[in-house]
Amino acid sequence: MSETTPRVDPVTVDTVIVGSGFAGLGAAVKLDEAGRKDFVILEKGDTLGGTWRDNVYPGCACDVESHLYSFSFFQNPEWTRTFARQPEIRAYLESVADRYRLRDRVRFGVKVAGAEWDGTTWDVRTDDGTSYRARYVLFGTGALHDPFVPEIEGLDRFAGKAFHSSQWDHSHDLAGKRVAVIGTGASAIQFVPAIAPDVESLTLFQRTAPWVLPKPDRAIPERTRAAYRRLPLLQTLNRIALYWRHEALVAGFLHPRIMKLVQGLGLKYLDKVFAGDDELKRKVTPTFTMGCKRVLMSNDYYPALRRDNVSVETGDITRITERGVVTADGVEHEVDTIIFGTGFKVADGMAQMGVTGRDGVKLVDAWKDGPEALLGTTVAGFPNLFTIVGPNTGLGHSSMVFMVESQVNYILDAMRTVDANRAVAIDTRQDSQDAYNADLQRRLGKAVWSTGGCASWYLDENGRNRTLWPGYTFTFRRRTKAIDPAHHELIA
Repeated sequence: MSETTPRVDPVTVDTVIVGSGFAGLGAAVKLDEAGRKDFVILEKGDTLGGTWRDNVYPGCACDVESHLYSFSFFQNPEWTRTFARQPEIRAYLESVADRYRLRDRVRFGVKVAGAEWDGTTWDVRTDDGTSYRARYVLFGTGALHDPFVPEIEGLDRFAGKAFHSSQWDHSHDLAGKRVAVIGTGASAIQFVPAIAPDVESLTLFQRTAPWVLPKPDRAIPERTRAAYRRLPLLQTLNRIALYWRHEALVAGFLHPRIMKLVQGLGLKYLDKVFAGDDELKRKVTPTFTMGCKRVLMSNDYYPALRRDNVSVETGDITRITERGVVTADGVEHEVDTIIFGTGFKVADGMAQMGVTGRDGVKLVDAWKDGPEALLGTTVAGFPNLFTIVGPNTGLGHSSMVFMVESQVNYILDAMRTVDANRAVAIDTRQDSQDAYNADLQRRLGKAVWSTGGCASWYLDENGRNRTLWPGYTFTFRRRTKAIDPAHHELIA
């Protein structure tokens, strides 16, 4: 700020919520219902929706059933497909904001530049120069918002168009183009089948073949939607059935021997689709235990790879030239467009915002060995700060919306505890956080994500899983029903 810029007094609120996706909106609804109405939502985008606003690539959809991937307190009888697509999920989030009158609480185009604890409140700074003084800060930014593009020699010299799937360039017409797709994760298996019929050629550069299972997706008929509108209990019962079906999958992730039996389904699917094409089948057959990396679901990904204009390259990429992609065998694959389906930076996004807690400790330093929290929600040394979808709250089997609602329950109980004791703040004991994470890592070390023979974004550079919850979601719900006073300290 220059000497001539007038000083702007900070905006004082009880709570700042960062992000307006499922986490931010879910927290806002429950804060309002609890009578904690003095809050603002800071959203870096021009509209709300988080991940479901940013990811608008062709074919974008959810891999958890619509009736489970939604708030329990605002069920939607109008879902048109078993697995909703991006426009419908975003529209659902918009309807949440409208139903609970949240729009006037959102400050759009405001990116958090830092937050500092001064002993009594948080000073939250934004990139437009505005600061917010708040008792509580809730980070609902999640992990899937900062795109990861690998550093490949020569990328800056590529003469064609290059972009990440989460930053899809819809002005770039792919019709008749020679396209390179780098990455074979959850995004790529959705957009590859969507664009393959239109391009001249598509070369898929695959480092690791994923496990793919058929997706039981179907249109939901109007008669079913009408029944859900008339009898909401029917939809609730369907949601409960979906929930328990997903929970049954946990045993396979925690016990790799069980998962090896399940992966027979994936092998049968490979046999069915690639009958008569042994070479392509060999290329796309995974070499690790199912579940070690995210299990993907698609009905059209494998068939798309059999198209005459699609090829799969498994050699390492050595560099990119003005004209294309060069692999380790020295072949230059000439292309007009490069699309990265390489996922997101999940480890340090929040820490890099410049968060400073008690005694001047920076979150980036507290997390120098990897992000850790108590129940993925509170971080020792950072009073009245909460992370929704924080470390080790991710799931490989069910709906993250369930986890969001569980964490919000925990946060509200922490706030009630501060009020009931007329305290300034609540902090987490370091020894409790350490013990919790030691037990977490012990359990994770036996699970398929660590023993399945793959390298994945679930693991950090030291091989520690900072991403996933190693158990049933109902266990997490029980543990987040209320805070354990023994794990926290109140600041008077």
